[in-house]
Amino acid sequence: MLWIDIDRDKPIPLTRQIYCEFRDKILRGEWTAGFKLPSTRKMAQELRISRNVVIEAYDQLFVEGYIESRQGSGYFVAPGIYLEQFARGTDLPQPSPGDQSEGLIDFRSGVPDLEHFPRSLWGKTVQRVCQDAPLSAFGYNRPEGRAELRDVLSRYLYRTRGVQCAPERIVMTSGATQALMLIAKVLLAPESRVLIEDPITQDIQTIFASTGARLCPVPVDACGMAMDKLSATPVNAAPSFVFVTPSHQFPLGTTLTIQRRIQLIQYARSVDCYIVEDDYDSEFRYESPPISSIQGLAPERVIYIGSFSKILSPGLRLGYLVLPEALVERYQKAKWLTDLHTSSIDQLALARFIEEGHLEKYVTRMKKLYKKRRQCLTDALRDTFGDQVAIWGEAAGLHIVAAFSHVRFTPDVVAALEAAGVRVYPVEEHTIAKGRHADKIVLGYGNVGEEKIAEGVARLEKGLALHGMHG
Repeated sequence: MLWIDIDRDKPIPLTRQIYCEFRDKILRGEWTAGFKLPSTRKMAQELRISRNVVIEAYDQLFVEGYIESRQGSGYFVAPGIYLEQFARGTDLPQPSPGDQSEGLIDFRSGVPDLEHFPRSLWGKTVQRVCQDAPLSAFGYNRPEGRAELRDVLSRYLYRTRGVQCAPERIVMTSGATQALMLIAKVLLAPESRVLIEDPITQDIQTIFASTGARLCPVPVDACGMAMDKLSATPVNAAPSFVFVTPSHQFPLGTTLTIQRRIQLIQYARSVDCYIVEDDYDSEFRYESPPISSIQGLAPERVIYIGSFSKILSPGLRLGYLVLPEALVERYQKAKWLTDLHTSSIDQLALARFIEEGHLEKYVTRMKKLYKKRRQCLTDALRDTFGDQVAIWGEAAGLHIVAAFSHVRFTPDVVAALEAAGVRVYPVEEHTIAKGRHADKIVLGYGNVGEEKIAEGVARLEKGLALHGMHG
């Protein structure tokens, strides 16, 4: 008799358990083509379960082609079924029961405080929108997004960021990542050139490089992208665009000065290329009002990217592009071919959330919380490490960069820190030209409470000391 393992206490139905056992044995090659399965009656008797349960499992295997039926003879394993991964004993990925890093303090950047997301208010807003929305909101919609949100957003961006645009020049996206993908799809081709900040997040590098484009790194210093490096680019090798995060550079946290912003615009005009402005972390500025956008200085030359992932929640997947008029139609077509359109109900809910003043009140409230966490983190670092640490980018955003003298954050050091209970993120992982930022780590504090921040810095000190790099 075949040995089949079933467990009546599992939440998985018995039919599914039998199906999975049989399927795995066939895929692993334990049961080869022509192998005869026991009858459904005999299997039910051996397992002491209803015959109907076994019949359902056999039916599923038959429908999917794992077994075949021979009239009067029963069921047999079908030919041509073998999966090497199973034969090596490597199972396919299984759903994770949850985060296995319990107790680990994770300084991941770019994550807002998820506990403070206004669930009740957002839920009520969505409920009202569902009740009040026109029937058109529940059908297929325009790729550029709902007019209601684009109208509200154009006014909000002008008021808060100095962005100058008509609603018709906005294309809603499923987060900033899709906005970047659309830019790559429309503007890049194999051997295109992109002038890009270095360091810059690895994801952005991957998106642009996936088109076959060449990434041309431009160093970032305390004043942002080094503009003197742009002037060395010959006109006949002009880039498709220059990519910058001018308000709060990721990962170094610097702000592009007005002098360099003007130089960047002048350069883009001289070689006839676009500027892609990723307005990363722009809302959370702690010592001054938010920095105005480059787009407001040259709307015809700048593609502006924004997102609500850091302001509200990454789970909403709501972002947008503000485009020069000449590009609008091309991006609408690209968006349509990508996923038709972004969720209409979420767009209408966000429009109402902004129009009723909830978003700006929420940002104001969260700025106070994040400012306290930023202060807690910088104080803990300076108290613990003194003049051995220099802090970059503390004026804004949801992360800082800590530069340590006499420390290089190699994979071994990062692994040792994780073993000490703290997860940090080397800046070097985001560099194109390697070797200049090995002493720096990104420390995100948006989703880490003050107690955990203090404990995380203590673990950082302990881990470095154990590795012989502090004390």
